[in-house]
Amino acid sequence: MRRRFLLPIACLTLLGCHSSSLQQGPSETLRAYARALDEGRADDAYKLLSSEAKRNISPDAFRRMVKENSAEMKDIAHALSRPASDPVVTATVTSPKGDSLLLLYEEGRWKLDGSSIDLYGQLTPRQAIEGFLRAFERNRYDVMLRFVPDSQLEKGLDAQRLKQSWEGAWKEEMQRITGALKAALPTAQFEELGDRATMAYGSSTLQLVREHGVWKIEDFD
Repeated sequence: MRRRFLLPIACLTLLGCHSSSLQQGPSETLRAYARALDEGRADDAYKLLSSEAKRNISPDAFRRMVKENSAEMKDIAHALSRPASDPVVTATVTSPKGDSLLLLYEEGRWKLDGSSIDLYGQLTPRQAIEGFLRAFERNRYDVMLRFVPDSQLEKGLDAQRLKQSWEGAWKEEMQRITGALKAALPTAQFEELGDRATMAYGSSTLQLVREHGVWKIEDFD
């Protein structure tokens, strides 16, 4: 579990930036944030957080976090001041049906990410859930088999059996589960540990496993 003082780093997203901010470049923003943390200037660092981040943490809570974790904040500041490469600026667009498309800001223009081509990608836990839900909505049971771990396929599970189960005895349960997943996905947090990952949705937990370099759905708790 990530410690809470890492939250501001994850929230330094540049979605919906004005053109002047994009021209300045994300590296400059990161270095300014790093300097403010290193020098203990919590208020200046707070000003660089996104609106969403500020909704999640108040100025007083942020000041207290910086003060109480000064050593860790300095470590983070030093790491941010020496990025291996220029940060990637991204934006996510969600369609009325809930499909998400990732865009990248490159060479002064927004461009579609490769994930927009692979509708059923499994390179990340989030992409795997999005692909699974898309396949489920389209009744693509042949595609849904890609998200089944080898241990289940070895038991003889195939597209026809999956269809019979999920359109029969498990129909209402699968509709409930997929509905809950779809509702939780936009703000879901994934916890990764090696080749395993979990995603909380409502009071339940979805477990994923990485096999052959792609993520698959292991269990719905």
